[in-house]
Amino acid sequence: MSKLVIVESPAKAKTIKKYLGPGYEVIASMGHVRDLPESRLSVDVKHDFKPKYEIIKGKEKLVDELKELAEKSDFIYLATDPDREGEAISWHLAYILGLDTKDQNRVTFNEITKTGVSSGMGAPRSIDLNLVNAQQARRILDRLVGYKLSPFLSQKIRRGLSGGRVQSVAVRIIVDREEEIRAFKPEEYWTIDAKFIPKGSRKAFPAQFYGNEEGKIKIEKKEQADQILEELKDAEYHVSKVKKGTRRRSPAPPFTTSTLQQEASRKLGFQARRTMKAAQELYEGVDIEGMGAVGLITYMRTDSLRLSEDALRDAADYIKGRWGEKYLPPEPRHFKTKAGAQDGHEAIRPTTVSLTPDQIKASLTSDQYKLYKLIWERFLACQMANCLQSTTQADITAKGYLFKASGYTVTFDGYTVLYEEGKDEEEETGGALPPLEKDMPLKVKEIVGSQHFTQPPARYTEASLIKALEENGIGRPSTYAATISTITGREYVTREGRTLKPTELGEVTTKLMRERFPKIVNIKFTAQVESELDEIQSGKVDWIDTLHSFYDDFEQTLKKAKTEMEGVKIQLKEDETDIICEKCGRRMVIKTGRYGKFIACPGYPECKNIKKLVTENGAECPKCGGRVVVKKTKKGRVFYGCSEYPKCDFVSWDEPVQEKCPRCGKTLLRKKGKKPKLYCITPDCGYERTEEPAE
Repeated sequence: MSKLVIVESPAKAKTIKKYLGPGYEVIASMGHVRDLPESRLSVDVKHDFKPKYEIIKGKEKLVDELKELAEKSDFIYLATDPDREGEAISWHLAYILGLDTKDQNRVTFNEITKTGVSSGMGAPRSIDLNLVNAQQARRILDRLVGYKLSPFLSQKIRRGLSGGRVQSVAVRIIVDREEEIRAFKPEEYWTIDAKFIPKGSRKAFPAQFYGNEEGKIKIEKKEQADQILEELKDAEYHVSKVKKGTRRRSPAPPFTTSTLQQEASRKLGFQARRTMKAAQELYEGVDIEGMGAVGLITYMRTDSLRLSEDALRDAADYIKGRWGEKYLPPEPRHFKTKAGAQDGHEAIRPTTVSLTPDQIKASLTSDQYKLYKLIWERFLACQMANCLQSTTQADITAKGYLFKASGYTVTFDGYTVLYEEGKDEEEETGGALPPLEKDMPLKVKEIVGSQHFTQPPARYTEASLIKALEENGIGRPSTYAATISTITGREYVTREGRTLKPTELGEVTTKLMRERFPKIVNIKFTAQVESELDEIQSGKVDWIDTLHSFYDDFEQTLKKAKTEMEGVKIQLKEDETDIICEKCGRRMVIKTGRYGKFIACPGYPECKNIKKLVTENGAECPKCGGRVVVKKTKKGRVFYGCSEYPKCDFVSWDEPVQEKCPRCGKTLLRKKGKKPKLYCITPDCGYERTEEPAE
């Protein structure tokens, strides 16, 4: 018998084919094959939001191949990803191939391993229409908001803008934080820090001023600090209290989609999209030398902390074999999944814990290796014993004033021998204190007062934004990468190092949305919509009713905004340039047209002067000495050329830099890679060197 298995990607198809063997044909649909076409709304709002799906442009040939294979097969399995999106793809495939959605032909794999594939193939079911309807509801909601709101924003602010149900709230969160930072008024405060030396010792230890016998004293002014320091002049210090204890530090739970994105951002500097790309590859299967295609991690879109008993057993065996039994906790650790989680899949973990990162490093790309190592270490650490610390806290007294000192020593490293969770903010670290006893006299080595000012809240990073979105129930972790890419790509938000800062465009758009579409950018309302989508998935709510309750109100709000803002156009300051119009003397502004950005005179229609928008990179052309300009291909890839084109034909994918060649004096170019290289393109020169990393 011939059995056809349809998955999404070629990599996944290759790995599954290896486990199924003869009698099975495994083919990839390359993601969605049918969707709402981009050229129009494609949703009939007058007839209960009936979607008008079409074969995706360019996939007609693939669909014909799928139909041909389906006709030749005795049985068809729909094996797309085990989530809403995967369920919808299977539903669309069933429609195209003429399959009955009630047939037991839907299979899912939590992991692409022999066990995972065997388990999935052994438990076929019918397509879950609740999952499909939850996906349809989200897709139609986002289409309605995007296609109705975007033209309004483009008309009122700037051409080419987009609005979205989740992206608008994400921008609002970043804008709200920026407004907090601007409104923040720093307050002065002082600290007094001392270093003491115990009797009979040479080693000093730090302590911080706390207050007096009545309690903590807040030092607000220099005069207050100076008065305390004056009173403590020539004071005799002694230890008035010593408290010793043991602190247990427990490991972090295994990864969910959200925490994986956060930790990869903190520890690896990966943007969410980069993390999810590498995770998808690890899940679908990688060619490992001597093993063939192997799925290395479990499904990477999950909000569950659940781990299989087999995985717990394998982890315990590996930990015991490598570090010894003392590194195992008394019982395997089970972590409680948060309330409201779908809990459809296990937490993210390695499929085979004995495949260490270093063993398979040669078969992985750099990103795959780094992410696999992070997942592997986090999973093993979550099943290891606590880290034990011996703590000491001491009170130091002089003239009625109180200082406090604290420190710790690690008595058993436990899980920290392998892994420690990254933090958004640096934590205070404390070393060991010398042996201290009650009434022990101390000699003061130094005592100083320091001025400080309270700091505003920090801007969001990708990691902290993802954390905020998840905590507020905005979107789903599987959508965060796309959301962040959209808000940065649309220039609502810009990156400053690792932080996210709203642009003027982002702030103006958010202000307009707050005033005209308060529900769309309301965090609680957006979270409520997500909850309703979850209820559709569980079969508790009708998806058409959910669409009506959202859209009917949105449509009225949009009509009102259009009427009240007729003829209004918001001008952005950031669009103004330093270029003076040579025809009328006004400062020219950046405009966005059908073919991208250009510079125009704001005096239109009286003055119709326009220019190309040229971005210089500050380097000289290595051929003619002209200015180097940054250009883009139709697909958005950046390259470099000479501003004197067509007189000068210099063009390069590698970036010219401001440094000159020490041999011939021409501009050097930078070739990116693991070891960036500077080189000269001048004929017969041949100068090149590895670029030193920036300090």
